[in-house]
Amino acid sequence: MTKSIVVLGAGGHAAVLVEMLITQKFDIKALVSPDKPKNTNTFANLAHWQDEAKILKLDPKSILLVNGIGSMPRSHARQEVYKKFTEAGFKFLTLISPHAFVSPSVEIGSGVQIMAGSIIQTGCKIGDNSIVNTGAIVDHGCQIGRHNHLAPGATLSGEVVTAEGVHIGTGATLIQGIQIAAFSIIGAGAIVTKSVTEKQIIYPARSTSKPI
Repeated sequence: MTKSIVVLGAGGHAAVLVEMLITQKFDIKALVSPDKPKNTNTFANLAHWQDEAKILKLDPKSILLVNGIGSMPRSHARQEVYKKFTEAGFKFLTLISPHAFVSPSVEIGSGVQIMAGSIIQTGCKIGDNSIVNTGAIVDHGCQIGRHNHLAPGATLSGEVVTAEGVHIGTGATLIQGIQIAAFSIIGAGAIVTKSVTEKQIIYPARSTSKPI
């Protein structure tokens, strides 16, 4: 029997995931958020629970959770929600857009979300609760740690290794074979050619303007 889905969160990331779930004909039991959902079109006709304690009253074997909390630099909310409910015995759905390319050899962890237009090539590993966002490219042999976010348009050349909690910003490029240590942030548009140590922020060159 197909399990019902409970989506945690009601923001923009959750809206994208809900559309993916609807397209793939999952049964969405409820949306859980303390705030009223803003995207009334996408969330129309979905039950809304304000208190996530209602989830804990359910049989963990009867549902699957979807982590709709977006991943932002310096925020651990997504990771904390994942930890809370996995420790309570719940499982998170791994969700892959039909418009992504994922090599059959890729190892994908629990609760991973792979969005439309993304490409993950042979020999890669994607750790639990990570997001490979719209149009991101993960080339051959990359090893992506748990709780990572590869933002839209990020490009990882072959054999890149990231540790836990890494955020790679929109349009950032990482050359082959480098390592990004835990909880580091690669800024949007950065070009990274060397390995990065733990808890570092890599800024791209800043744009400047002046009159012609």
